[in-house]
Amino acid sequence: MRDLAWATASELVAGYRARRLSPVEATATVLRRAEGLNPAINAFCLLDPVAAQVAARASEVRWQRGAPLGPLDGVPVSIKDIILTKGWPTLRGSKAIDPAQPWNEDGPIVARLREQGAVIFGKTTTSEFAAKATTSTALCGVTRNPWNPARTPGGSSGGAAASVAAGVSALAVGTDAGGSIRVPANFCGVYGFKPGGGRVPMYPPTPYATLAGFGPIARTVTDAALMLSVVSRPDERDCDALPYDPIQYESNLAADPKTWRIAYSPTLCGARVDAEVAALVEDAVKVFERLGSRVDLVEKVFDDPCEIAAKLMRGLTDYAFHRFSPAQLAVMDRDLVQRIEQSRGASAVDHLDAEMQRARLARQMQQFHQRYDLLLTPVTCVAAFDAARDAPEGYGLREWYAFTQPFNLTRQPAASLPCGMTSEGLPVGLHLIGPRHRDLLVLQASWAFEQAAPWLDRRPVLAERSF
Repeated sequence: MRDLAWATASELVAGYRARRLSPVEATATVLRRAEGLNPAINAFCLLDPVAAQVAARASEVRWQRGAPLGPLDGVPVSIKDIILTKGWPTLRGSKAIDPAQPWNEDGPIVARLREQGAVIFGKTTTSEFAAKATTSTALCGVTRNPWNPARTPGGSSGGAAASVAAGVSALAVGTDAGGSIRVPANFCGVYGFKPGGGRVPMYPPTPYATLAGFGPIARTVTDAALMLSVVSRPDERDCDALPYDPIQYESNLAADPKTWRIAYSPTLCGARVDAEVAALVEDAVKVFERLGSRVDLVEKVFDDPCEIAAKLMRGLTDYAFHRFSPAQLAVMDRDLVQRIEQSRGASAVDHLDAEMQRARLARQMQQFHQRYDLLLTPVTCVAAFDAARDAPEGYGLREWYAFTQPFNLTRQPAASLPCGMTSEGLPVGLHLIGPRHRDLLVLQASWAFEQAAPWLDRRPVLAERSF
């Protein structure tokens, strides 16, 4: 059972096909581990064993008939509590959302997973409205890192990354509008992929849509690619999604690293990086050199875009919360409420000015990628810090994850790859960024790195518990 808990999604599907494994058995293992580990890591805000077991039994029948619905049939997958999931409340980590609603619709990413037979078994914790890069709320409490429960798993997809790192399920759905897939994947030692803007359809509409990417947190690049092939399928509710590309990402991961021109920026635009994190990332960059890629050191890629992001977020926040009542604000995180109050009366001129600056930044990165296929940086300035804090000591609230947000502004695909462990036994990730619309290239480079520097056998001591 413990070995089954660590099976990848690809291994599960191969086992189902060969009739060596059963979706019912795999789902039972996932549920036992989720229930057993949740008191320690608090990764789940909802588990539904009954619905999961019904879905698993239906999948088992399909596999016995040799007629699976798709490439993830019978694979247990969790959903971040930001995404609409039929039959379950989507509270967005907040007491301000009324759970007594119909909840009768799946968001596109959940709908695609169900259509392909995935077993949706629970919802993972998030920071309130996915608004910060750690995961703690008045609604759900503090989510903790399996490598050290005193440390944060990051956020806002903290529950998703913690659950995958703890050996609960092979796949989890996260969202990323500023680093919310990549930061927790980095802190938890798993693979996190933020698709490029528009690659994965989203619904309902949100003012943050042009910053966001919904995508996989996984144990392996192949599993993430497999999920992307499913969830990038079209959905008529998102009129701004990219035209559907029917490529099977997981079947096209092999590429020649010798053809890649790579820029390595250890500070991107002057970030202060912990020495141990910087050394681990630099060692990881050398993997690409050994693979034959041309790697150039580029100290500064662009001017710090934090002012662009701040002006943009002020307008988006003002609009997103302008209908919230005083009663709703009264039960919300005080730091978030303060940000909402500071956003009131945001200037339309300032907002549009930020959009124009954002467009210039995106053009600058397009020109950058005429010279370089890929960009490598750290994911964060530090390794996982105290779970009770929203920022590490000595850093501003957003300063410590300054590497991720720029590529939400530019809508580029990006990933966090496990690349080493600190002396305290905490994971560190390598940040890999590709040009717009080149999601496959980012996956190919991730896969090449994974083959050269595997991470799958690294498991937290906490996660070795049997249930």
